[in-house]
Amino acid sequence: MKKLAISLLTILSATALSAQNNNVVQSITVQSSTGEEQVIDLPEGMLSETDSLYLDWISKHYITPNENCTMTTANPNVSDSLYIDRLQRIPAIIEMPFNDIVKKFIEMYATRLRQKVSFMLSANNLYMPIFEEALDLYDLPLELKYLPVIESGLNPTATSRQGATGLWQFMLRTGKIYGLQTTTLVDERRDPVKSTRAAARYLKDLYDIYHDWNLVLAAYNCGPGTINKAIRRAGGEKDFWTLYNYLPKETRGYVPAFIAANYIMTYYCEHNISPMNMTMPESTDTVHISRSLNLNQIADVCKINIDQLRALNPEYKKDIIPGNEKPYALRLPTNMMSCFIDHEDSIYNYKPEIYQKRRATVAVKDIPASKAVYHRIRNGETLGGIAQRYGVSVSQLRRLNGIKGSNIRAGKSLRIR
Repeated sequence: MKKLAISLLTILSATALSAQNNNVVQSITVQSSTGEEQVIDLPEGMLSETDSLYLDWISKHYITPNENCTMTTANPNVSDSLYIDRLQRIPAIIEMPFNDIVKKFIEMYATRLRQKVSFMLSANNLYMPIFEEALDLYDLPLELKYLPVIESGLNPTATSRQGATGLWQFMLRTGKIYGLQTTTLVDERRDPVKSTRAAARYLKDLYDIYHDWNLVLAAYNCGPGTINKAIRRAGGEKDFWTLYNYLPKETRGYVPAFIAANYIMTYYCEHNISPMNMTMPESTDTVHISRSLNLNQIADVCKINIDQLRALNPEYKKDIIPGNEKPYALRLPTNMMSCFIDHEDSIYNYKPEIYQKRRATVAVKDIPASKAVYHRIRNGETLGGIAQRYGVSVSQLRRLNGIKGSNIRAGKSLRIR
């Protein structure tokens, strides 16, 4: 089979989506060397120049412009030979070849997505140590730490159109297979530590199947079943670039986007991009919670900003840690850990009428006997007439008085309510 030769020198068209009055590029149509038009869908993490997490952190002043490093709007021209040289200098075991497809993804990060790259560089300080530790634990290539860049834009609460959630964009079913619990209160796919270790195990399992990291990346995007089908249609070929035309539109751009993410996160300075300053605490620690606790109780007693506490613990969807089910990890700034330990009882007991309103038992309130209303039946009265007089139903009178039919006797007392 002839290998794919695509020229991305001319972008022929782009599909736009209106979202909150912003145009979001979802796919690009490119022209092959034979003149054929092909569509490449962008990975989820590249669908917007900025996302909700970026805007949220900006509004709360968690990230600010870096005054010590000037960021310009100009992206320098880079020759193909320099791109090739830089990619080969990245200390990676995963193959990172250069072609026009990879080039266009690099240029997309370096131009339209410059502000997002600046944000992600600042978020690196919070998430990269977690990624590197898990990848090292499972003996996986450390360059995989940039996979969440194209999956979620380093947003732990990101949710795709298909329902994939978290930094590593786990679908609900796949998350359960790898031990990530999802309930009304907790979504462990949004837990940076647990989801990263689950992703490492998943990537390791995929490598045991394909023994090729580019195919592992493609399978992570579209699933092993789709990759196996492409391999069969390609006559057993197992090279990503040979399988290219047999893959879904988004998967075609997935490996090039991964290569581009590694490039831009390594050579951002050469493209006049500087990281933003991050005020989120870089040093954090965890404590296990074995009782029901609301994040607001911690924030109020220890004087921690509730939004920062939520950002450090994105897995708790409703601010509630249901510790009475099983122990859950709470991440705190290191300098706040002593406050939690010293005031633990006070935190649990803080305003329970507001933050611990879920009742374990409840009694059904009955009508006190002194407030019951009775009527003495007179000659000629009917059950329907009495019901109409007191504005109640006949069925209610029957139920309260144990009457099956409509016969009543004068002189007897009838309970009305």
